[in-house]
Amino acid sequence: MKKTWLALAVLCSMVSGAAFAQDKAAAEGPWMVRARAVYLDSVNKDSTGLGLSINDKMLPEVDFSYFFSPNIAAELVLTVPQSQDIRTDALGKIGSLKHLPPSLLAQYHFTQWSGFKPYVGAGINYTRFSSVKFNPAVQAALNPTIDKSSWGGALQIGVDIPLAKNLYLNIDVKKVFIETDVYSSGNKVGTLKINPVLAGVGLGWRF
Repeated sequence: MKKTWLALAVLCSMVSGAAFAQDKAAAEGPWMVRARAVYLDSVNKDSTGLGLSINDKMLPEVDFSYFFSPNIAAELVLTVPQSQDIRTDALGKIGSLKHLPPSLLAQYHFTQWSGFKPYVGAGINYTRFSSVKFNPAVQAALNPTIDKSSWGGALQIGVDIPLAKNLYLNIDVKKVFIETDVYSSGNKVGTLKINPVLAGVGLGWRF
């Protein structure tokens, strides 16, 4: 009889724990918004022979996540168009551009720890380059242009740490695959692979 009561107690504890987790998730709601300060660290692999690169920088980032279940979510990552310097090893800055790099990721959230909620994600990035300008001397000598669009993968790892009701500290790292072909007078001369790592910290609100 004691074993029966013990088994029932354990079962009730498990059921009530699961119900509590479901109630908490329901109370929080399926949406989450995060705002981060992000450091963009570019890999800058260039096949033109010019040593092309763009500069590293801090940038703002916001994302909107929807939770289909406690473990599965989709995240749309956005920022404002970012201005970057175009550089070469020999000449330094030779121009500038702007890029807008939204990403869409599917995420798996680990929920077995109460103090923090790590997650991993994978998805796709689209980057649009605009306002591409080169120094007059470079423009006259090489007539350079680049592809304005880039499609590539995106990988992610991060953690949400509870601070207060529905409020989380977020730490997030992404690897985004961005590249563009480089042309001189209409002829392709190589590819610049930017492929940045983006490390960010910010706050998230679940509702």
